[in-house]
Amino acid sequence: MLWYKSWLETRWRFLIGLVLLTLSACSTVYSYPQVVKLLPLAPKVELSGEIGRQLTEAIELSRDYRGYVWSQWYRQNLLQMWALFAMLLGTGGLLAQATGRGALFTLSLPATRNRLLGVRAATALAELLVLAFVPSLLLTLLSPTIGEAYGIGDALVHGLCLFVAGTVFFSLAFLLSTVFSDVWRPWLIVICVAIVLALFGLVLRDLSRYSIFGLMSGEVYFRGGRLPWLGLLATAAVSVALLYAATRNLARLDF
Repeated sequence: MLWYKSWLETRWRFLIGLVLLTLSACSTVYSYPQVVKLLPLAPKVELSGEIGRQLTEAIELSRDYRGYVWSQWYRQNLLQMWALFAMLLGTGGLLAQATGRGALFTLSLPATRNRLLGVRAATALAELLVLAFVPSLLLTLLSPTIGEAYGIGDALVHGLCLFVAGTVFFSLAFLLSTVFSDVWRPWLIVICVAIVLALFGLVLRDLSRYSIFGLMSGEVYFRGGRLPWLGLLATAAVSVALLYAATRNLARLDF
């Protein structure tokens, strides 16, 4: 009953995310032949400053299919879209239902508040796990159709990095949803936090691979072939702490 109720509350956000990420994965794969055709023109492009540096790096990465996939998919399209849906899936919940009659029905069920919150969090995390892995595995399956190959092992490792590190954004939105009674304020606050973290990553460029977004993109694994265990463990600990704070905060609320 609780699992089904949580699925009904989150299914459209999850399904829309799955469709958009699937379409984005297809676009990433089938855009590569056009990118290869444009690469000979790259030496004629001259840009200075940070934009020029990023463009030059993207061009160099795109000369290799694995580099192109990481640059366009794991560092940009998948990371950005997945993070937005992680924030969305973290919003809502019991407090948002309090504006109507939904909270009274939910609280009347034979389950503790901790169980209600735990099932809601577990459902959303399972959906985020699917969003992290399925589109990337589809990318692996589609790559041979353009004469390229992308290893399933790389897809799984990058999916793991994205899920473990990116769950911080979900957990923060989940915590804020026990503070605010609407869906949009927690989402917008977490977006602002993400923007600030992204700006710090640009300023501290040499340490960007160890930032939250660097961990989500699996940059350490892409460049060095090893997992950033310390960073993943740290972000996992932060996520657990935020989820625990959400349970304590909800336990104090009076409906």
